[in-house]
Formats: sequence, structure tokens, C-alpha cells
Amino acid sequence: MLTIKKGDAGQTVLTTFEVTPGTCEDLLEALTDAYEACISKQAGFIAAGLHVNDAQTRIANYSQWDRREDFQAMLRTPEMRERNRAISALCKGFEPVMYDVAALF
Repeated sequence: MLTIKKGDAGQTVLTTFEVTPGTCEDLLEALTDAYEACISKQAGFIAAGLHVNDAQTRIANYSQWDRREDFQAMLRTPEMRERNRAISALCKGFEPVMYDVAALF
């Protein structure tokens, strides 16, 4: 389950994907499959969520990891390298960014 705590030692990663309404559902299916079959089974994975905007032009992904190195190791696996090439073909671009929790309200 996703939890947000300031000062948590874990790593938060926010990834945004720019898509078209015609590819949004395809990318959402590819991301869901990646999480179910691969990402959620990686060492250090805690939880993740996928969000789609109303216009179906953006998908936002929020994921939590025990450590930054766990997320980076997942990206380097042969399966995720192949999946990321397919994901890249379904969107105009995507950018994973690592964040620390600064404040909660």
C-alpha cells in the first residue's frame, strides 16, 4: 500500500508519460502488465499507482521503493529494458524523476 511520510528513508519516483487519446489505453495496459508481471516482483518494490488525466493525454505513475538503488536495478533488468522500448513506442515521451517528501498537509 502506498504511504507518504516525511523523512522516510525510501525512494519515491514520479513518472509522467505524454500520450495521445488513441494510445492512452494501450500504454496503460502495457504499464499494468509490467507492474503485475515484473516490477512488483523486484527487490525493494513497495507500491505504485497509475493515474490518467481526463483528456487521456497524460499518465502519471507514482512508485515507492526501499532504496534508490532498487529502482535503478529494476530499470537495468533485461525484461524492463525490453518493456521500456515498447513503452517508449506508445508515447511521445516519459520521464522518471526521483523525489524526497518535503512536506505533508
